[in-house]
Amino acid sequence: MTPMTELVPILIFCQALGAIVGAVAAVWSEVAYIRAMRDGNIDIAERRHLHGIANGLRFGMTLLLLASLALVTVAYTKHAVLQPALTSSYWILVVLTLLVIYVSWALSRRRIPFALGSAIAFTGWWFLVYLTLGQLPPLTFGAAIGFFIVAAAIFYAVLHYIRFLTASKQG
Repeated sequence: MTPMTELVPILIFCQALGAIVGAVAAVWSEVAYIRAMRDGNIDIAERRHLHGIANGLRFGMTLLLLASLALVTVAYTKHAVLQPALTSSYWILVVLTLLVIYVSWALSRRRIPFALGSAIAFTGWWFLVYLTLGQLPPLTFGAAIGFFIVAAAIFYAVLHYIRFLTASKQG
């Protein structure tokens, strides 16, 4: 085995670790938001939420993207039979990472409604976890996008309901 081939399991681990860190940060920020809502100070809660997502985005996304770039480079240099750019899972990963980056940016600039943006980012991170761990069933690109939209709508409803329950307990 060559040193490049021995590097592949480490890169796959780093890619999955980056996705897990981002997903954990998304969960942590939702919990921080709900705790802050109990106190009735939503402005601080939104900042905590965005800060948590931003930290997860910075570290998790950087790790995920660097490992993904390294895996593509290794596949290219090893002349792999199936190049990543020819698989739907690669393009699903690329679109999801770009979506999470864009939505996080839009949330921080208040260009997207908070509830919608947080649900999309939350869903995106979890899709990245399942994709990098190989737990997402093999889907075409269109089916994955449809599945993501349905999952984001479900998470939007669940998060909205939790926030509603929290707000009603406060009043």
